[in-house]
Formats: sequence, C-alpha cells, structure tokens
Amino acid sequence: MVCTRKTKTLVSTCVILSGMTNIVCLLYVGWVTNYIASVYVKVQEPISEKKLEEDKGDTLRIIERLDHLENVIKQHIQEAPPKVEDNPAEAFTDSSLFAHWGQELSPEQRRLALKQFQYYGYNAYLSDRLPLDRALPDLRPGGCRNLTFPASLPEVSIVFIFVNEALSVILRSIHSAINRTPAHLLKEIILVDDNSNNEELKEKLQQYVDEVNGHKPGFIKVVRHSRQEGLIRARVSGWRAATAPVVALFDAHVEFSVGWAEPVLSRIKENRRRVISPSFDNIKYDNFEIEEYPLSAQGFDWELWCRYLNPPKSWWKLENTTAPIRSPALIGCFIVDREYFQEIGLLDEGMEVYGGENVELGIRVWQCGGSVEVLPCSRIAHIERAHKPYTEDLTAHVRRNALRVAEVWMDEFKSHVYMAWNIPQEDSGIDIGDISERKALRKKLQCKTFRWYLVSVYPEMRMYSDTVAYGVLQNSLKSDLCLDQGPDTENIPIMYICHGMTPQ
Repeated sequence: MVCTRKTKTLVSTCVILSGMTNIVCLLYVGWVTNYIASVYVKVQEPISEKKLEEDKGDTLRIIERLDHLENVIKQHIQEAPPKVEDNPAEAFTDSSLFAHWGQELSPEQRRLALKQFQYYGYNAYLSDRLPLDRALPDLRPGGCRNLTFPASLPEVSIVFIFVNEALSVILRSIHSAINRTPAHLLKEIILVDDNSNNEELKEKLQQYVDEVNGHKPGFIKVVRHSRQEGLIRARVSGWRAATAPVVALFDAHVEFSVGWAEPVLSRIKENRRRVISPSFDNIKYDNFEIEEYPLSAQGFDWELWCRYLNPPKSWWKLENTTAPIRSPALIGCFIVDREYFQEIGLLDEGMEVYGGENVELGIRVWQCGGSVEVLPCSRIAHIERAHKPYTEDLTAHVRRNALRVAEVWMDEFKSHVYMAWNIPQEDSGIDIGDISERKALRKKLQCKTFRWYLVSVYPEMRMYSDTVAYGVLQNSLKSDLCLDQGPDTENIPIMYICHGMTPQ
C-alpha cells in the first residue's frame, strides 16, 4: 500500500536514504519514499529459524506475494494518464489496457475503451458490461468461516466518496455493500459527490437512488459538493451525514466480500476506541479480475506515503490467521465508531486534496489512547488505478499535508519528514496553513509523544540522528550535473542531469 526505483527517463523519485528497497506503498497512492543515510537503525526482528523451517512454504509464498504486490502498485503511481493525442498510433497499440484483455475487440471498440481508460484510470468499458452483482472469490483465511459473533451488533453507515467515477463502478460498490452486509446491520448508504462534472453522475445516478429509496425510503443519501473539496473533506462530509453508531468510509470503487461486516462491528463493540481497516485485495484495472493480496499491517515512510508491512512478530507467534493485526497506520479506507471519530478530531480538514490524512489519523489514534487494527476476516477488493485522476500535482499536496502532520504530531522527529522531502526545516517556502487548532486538539486529548509511538507501535520505522547535512551535491565544473543514486542494484553513484528529485 511502494518505494521502488523507476527508470531515469521517468525522472521519478526513489529511495536514497537507505539501501532498503521493495517497500510497498498503496494506492489508492503515491510516489516513492526516501531515507537519509542511517546512523541508528531499528528494524523488525526476523521470524526465528525454527519458525521459518516449520512454515517455510507459507512464509516464502507470503514474501513472494509482497514482492509481487510492490510490482503491481508500482504501475499505479502515475499522477496523470498518458495523452494519446501526442502519438495516437503508438499509445493505441502499446497501452497497458490491452496487455491481458480486449484482443477480440474491433478497432472502434478498442478506441472507445482506451478513451474511457484514459479518463478513469481503469477499464470502464469492461465495467459497464459486467454484472452489478457479480460473485467474488472468498479469500478469507479458512478459520474465518468458523467464527461466531454476538447476535447484537451496532448498525453501520457506509460512505462512498467519488469524483468523476464511472457510474457502473459506483453502482457495483453499492450493490456489493447491500448484498454482502446483513440487512439488519446496514442502516444507510451515503454517496458524497465531490463536485463531479460527469453528467452521468447526476441524472442517471439520481434515478437509481430514487428507485432504491422508493422501496426503502431514505436508505441512500446523496451529498453533493458545490466545489471540489478533495478526498479528505469529502470523507468528513460523509461522516456528518451518517446516523448509525459506526461509520465505514470507503472509495466508491470497491467490492465487499461475504462476511466483511461482522468481524469489524464485533471488534468496535468490544472497544469503541478501535479504528479498523479491512484486508484489501486488488481489482485489476484492466480486466477487473480479483487478485489476492497477502495479509499485512499498514504503515508509512518518512514522506508519509502509505506502505504495506509484514504483520508484526507478535501476530505470527499466535499462529492464528484470523487474529486482528496490530497496525501503525491506515491505508485510507476504514471503519470507526461515529462519536469516537468526532472525539479524536475527525480528519485534518486543513489538509488539501489527497494524501497524509490516513497516516495522521493512525498516529493520532495511537498517541491519544486508541488503537488501529487490520482484520484478516474482513476482506474488500479495491481498484488500483493505472493513473490517478485527482490533480496534476498530487505530490505537492501530499508534501504539504505531510509537513502539517510533522509539525503537529512528530515532535523532534519532524526533521525526518523535511529530510525525506529534501527541503529545509526553516523557511521551507511551503505554506502549510494554520495548525493551531490541531495543536490545541493534541493538548486537549493529552496525547503521548511521537517517540513513544515509534518505540511502542512502529519499531520497524528507521530513526536517524547526528545528520550532518542533506541536499544536492552539484558539480562545480558543470553545474547541470549532480551526484545521483544511479539505476544499478548496488546504488553505485553516478553523475546525472540535476532534477532535484530524491535520487539526488
């Protein structure tokens, strides 16, 4: 949920602050992390040799799947779709959309499919032709089917947020939620339209809502923003419209698996201070097949991009794949007690557009007395887009949001975030907005320090001390050349055109 190197022709970011690669970031999400040369490193202890011998096959398969997941996510971190008009013939034939799908389509059908793919970042042409109530494979660990839950569980409001989503994808999300959530537990569905300009999402979507509400009045609510507020404030809008004791906040391109709700609601009923994430699987953007993802915790790097983590050693020792996985942070979609969510400060609405809010929430919950869990028995499939539709400068928003988190919650470790983004801690030139309310919230909640969080919750996170300097090493004889990490696996330094990205 990835920190990997891209080719120099893409001039993309990659890890420079450690020799560690193959770190997985989501989604739902980002570019690439960087680290500073480590002076002090604290990493997760490996599983014992005896354990590895006993479960060698399963463990190796999990590691292989995590590595594969990294490669999958690496394909989804472009910020803007390729432009066919630059070279129509080449883009048409080489598009990744047709690598595993669409060979039987006519040229005209392929052109239409490609046009929709560029707009949505996934195969909307195929989605429009799939059943809204299609079956999903049950990918839960075997023991999940034998679990029992209390007869009395709290109701849940499911919130879907979207902007210019394909109508069929939204409807499939709604159908799967209705079909795979027990009727007595699903109080309502709330759709938050963050000012879409797609006409299909106005009249046609409203017709569908009216039809459903004709059978069950008020079951689907629609919240429409008059201007685009971004993912973060859209989630809060959905929470404000919700009335059930528990609120599930999701993107509108997911499909629920059978039995997803009961484990979540049971854990929250036991302790309302738990914030829960399901285990995610992938809906492939090209052919909409379901790809199983390995069980994992959710964390982040110092740029505050999300990443999947191997479950902690304490979880492996349980030898119970149905057990909740203690997680340092959240990938993005989560379920929370509605009143508790307000008590701890919702999401930081001072953040812009996208990114960082999930990490901030995870840190805040832990530091302020709550906990975060990933549940293996609650599985949800999520479309990993081939490219993000949010904005042309997604990285700038994530960077700004990350600095807000650093200044409010990270104490002396905020320097790590500035170093990761390769910007000066003083006079960075980045306006992060007013953070006085968030600082007051921390004081009111009497939250623990970030050092406590690193030691007690996220010991896998690397910490650095005695950093002498960070920045770019520029050639004094030829000023357009800089010292660069280089493309080789051993990270052999090279001279390369100065581009200011993290390999430099």
